[in-house]
Formats: sequence, structure tokens, C-alpha cells
Amino acid sequence: MIKKCLFPAAGYGTRFLPATKATPKEMLPVLTKPLIQYGVEEAVDAGLTTMAIITGRGKRAIEDHFDISYELEHQIKGTSKEPLLTEIRSLITQCTFSYTRQVEMKGLGHAILTGETLIGNEPFAVILADDLCNNNGNDTVLSQMVKVFEKYQCSIVAIEEVPQKDTHKYGIIAGNLVDNTTDTYRVTDMIEKPDPKDAPTNMAIIGRYILTPDIFEILEKTKPGKGGEIQITDALLEQAKQGNVIAYKFKGKRFDCGSVEGFVEATNYFYNKMKD
Repeated sequence: MIKKCLFPAAGYGTRFLPATKATPKEMLPVLTKPLIQYGVEEAVDAGLTTMAIITGRGKRAIEDHFDISYELEHQIKGTSKEPLLTEIRSLITQCTFSYTRQVEMKGLGHAILTGETLIGNEPFAVILADDLCNNNGNDTVLSQMVKVFEKYQCSIVAIEEVPQKDTHKYGIIAGNLVDNTTDTYRVTDMIEKPDPKDAPTNMAIIGRYILTPDIFEILEKTKPGKGGEIQITDALLEQAKQGNVIAYKFKGKRFDCGSVEGFVEATNYFYNKMKD
């Protein structure tokens, strides 16, 4: 049973400067909730209650958000504003939050490796808060992936088809279809941000993973790849060579909130959903 979810949250969020100069990008709100809260809610919905968060300098707001604010609660107690804290109170009650810092930004693979002390020797999920997913009342993406993991007992990556011209923005997989009823593939190759002409498919990895603990040992031996960073796709490729990576084409809608365009799209979508 998967109990822990890792949140890499040490990045600078440079695409949102100057807003992210003093505010973590994971705390940027879509309507009234920060991005990382949506991710934690998704993890809880999938049955995970231990949250391991990789932070960095200037990220204290994340820790403060998932903590009780006694002064604020005292000020609004008994008023019409008190119910606005119901959701975050519920998360604080249900979950355990632990934190460690990524001192240097050396890529997603390095961020995940930094979390080894918080995860230990067990399978775990990874959520990138930048990728905000919605499922219109159906199973969340991570809930879907947990079911896939229960069947295959190996690392799982969530994928979606992207325009061929955009392959340079993603890790791209190639694989063999193993179940067309659930759109699952056994991965045979993975390439980090290939040029469109070099991409084997247009199936892109998004910010949802379930990883087996041997990934840590592989990451320790993984040399810097694309952009001089330690890439999780390079480590996953080592697992894939043993047939131990499944790609799952999830059901739902993803918003790339790491871009201004995607962030605005998500805000409009959730606002219209709230009105309805």
C-alpha cells in the first residue's frame, strides 16, 4: 500500500517573476487555493496521508500554510469566514507533513533523490504541483495510478498526447500497449525533451509518478543529462530496460500551471466550474 507522496517544491518559478520573487510558485492561488493544496488533496483522495515536501530557500510559506494559524483562527472564530478554513483544517488533521531542503537546483531527479530520507524503502507517489488535474467528480489521476500500480507492482508514469511540435517541453515515452481498455503501455524508451523530429511518439510524461524505492539507488548513479541536470527520465529508463515501467494514459484534464497561459486557463476553468 502506498502511503507517502513526494512534492518537489524547491524551484524558483522564474516564469512567474516578479510574483515568485518572494512567494513560492506552489503557493500561487487558483481561485482561493494554492496549487500545492490541490496536489495534497489529490494525494489524500488516493489514500496517501504522509506528505514529503522538498523545499528551498524562501519557501517557508508552504510550511506555514499546512500548519495551524492560531491568531487567524481566533480572529475569525464564530464568524461567516470560519468555514473558509474547513478544507485546510481537514488536511492538517488527516496528514503528516515533513520537509527537507534541496540546497542546489540540479533537476527533478536530484529533487526526488533529496527526498530519500523522508520516503525510506517503500514505493511512493510524486506530484508536481505545476500540473493541476481535474476529473469532474471521477477518480483523480493519482487514484487511477494507484490502481494501475496494484496490478503491475512497478513504477508508473502518467502520460498524455501532446502536439508533436511541443515534445521538446516534456519527457517522451515509447512503449508497447499492454491493455487497451485502460490505455497502459510497457515503456521501452524514454527521452527527455526531444526535438520534434527526434521524438519517438507524442506521448508525454506529466507531473504524476509512482516510483519503486530502487529508483533512489539508480538516481545516485545517474549522471547529469539534458540541461546539465539529473533527469528522472534517465533513471526511469534504467528501470524500463528491465520492463519495470508502465505508462498510463490518464482520464481527466491537465493544466500546465507552470506557464502563465496554463495558469490563466486553469483559473477560468475552475471559476466557471464554481459558478455552475
